[in-house]
Amino acid sequence: MASNSINLDGPAFRHIPAGVKAKLRPIAIEKIQAIYDWVENECIPREPVMEAQVQARKWAMPPLMKELREKAKAKGLFNLFLPNTFKESPAGLTNLEYGCCAELLGRTYWAAQTVNCHAPDTGNMELLAKYANDEQKKRWLQPLLDGTTLSGYSMTEPSVATSDATNVSIRITKKGDTYVINGRKLYANCLWNKDLSFYILMGLSDPENPDQWARHSMLIVPADTPGITQVRNLTVLGYDWAPEGHGEYVYENVVVPKENLILGEGRAFEIAQGRLGGGRIHHCMRLLGQAERALELAVMRAKDPRFKPRGKLIGDFDSNIERIAQMRLNLDAMRFIVYNAAETIDLVGPKAGRQAIAQCKILVPVGVEKLVSECMQMFGGQGVTQHTPLPTLWAYARWARLADGPDSSHRHQVGRDELKKAPAITERHQTYNRRAKEFAEQYGEKILMMPEDSL
Repeated sequence: MASNSINLDGPAFRHIPAGVKAKLRPIAIEKIQAIYDWVENECIPREPVMEAQVQARKWAMPPLMKELREKAKAKGLFNLFLPNTFKESPAGLTNLEYGCCAELLGRTYWAAQTVNCHAPDTGNMELLAKYANDEQKKRWLQPLLDGTTLSGYSMTEPSVATSDATNVSIRITKKGDTYVINGRKLYANCLWNKDLSFYILMGLSDPENPDQWARHSMLIVPADTPGITQVRNLTVLGYDWAPEGHGEYVYENVVVPKENLILGEGRAFEIAQGRLGGGRIHHCMRLLGQAERALELAVMRAKDPRFKPRGKLIGDFDSNIERIAQMRLNLDAMRFIVYNAAETIDLVGPKAGRQAIAQCKILVPVGVEKLVSECMQMFGGQGVTQHTPLPTLWAYARWARLADGPDSSHRHQVGRDELKKAPAITERHQTYNRRAKEFAEQYGEKILMMPEDSL
């Protein structure tokens, strides 16, 4: 469908702010409409089938997922997340343009995987595209781009506070032409899923280095390497999140060749910062779509004639009218925060845009968590059961407050950056006071100002 025949007031674009619509290029308009049609017609109606197939064989990619991935790839919907700064980007979308697609994908948890835009593969593909050498790209990146394999990212550990990544302690020891890994990891995707072919692992390779930011390295670790044991699946708020899930691992003398080192020894933090570009806010983009779906369910419940407590529709109570209004206000405000972060990355890059990214990471997951909770309340007891997707949506939002770092660490960053402004702010306010005294003398007013006074 040509972009000039697409209705920008249609449902695919209904919630996109006017200022963002004005910046969308024809290719982005076409992809947003195509993603909307894909999610509405191919994904959401198949949710019961997907769930049944997952339950039938938990730790394998469902046949339906494989079918949809092939279909989406043929439609040119694969890998839209890769921003136009990468030569591998198929559509050349900006982060802002992709954000409009990602919100629509968020309407169902697994829709992003059907178009190869799911975590952690998105982050791993960006990492490999940016830092891997040609041979590594051929062996590890291309299969991810083709959708023929899956990957994991292994950083979090159970025995140290890895929200401060300098604490990562799993040991990487160089031995001849190999590296030997020993230690424990959490959260990387389940080894039980045989579609998973490798992990990108961050570990401690030079513990005596005086520069704490140069002590760690990143390795590509094939999932079938001897010595890796998955101790158990880690449930998240009671969900196993099969078939990808999360695992707890023990690495015992796991040997990988030196060719699997990414970029160079001691460069893990450089790589990690590069990995947390646009992908750092993909969760927030998708959360908008989850929140929209939750709000739709609440509106539907509010006007359902079957439910009339005290003889009134749920939506006729003033408290619920105001509740729905506040949810809409909060959701639209969160959308501006997400789109601002995406556009900031496009304009100045992730490093310069770190405050916008942090604001997005802080405000959106907690905001969506609260919104979904309010929607649950409107459903009463059914709101916390499988009658609706709401419990799963809530669990994902709560988990996202920890993904890519806990929100407390992002608040610390924002607060620290604000406090750095103190000298300039103080000087400006002192200037106010000096000028106030000058103006008082000019107008002949007797105004008593003490040194501690601030205008």
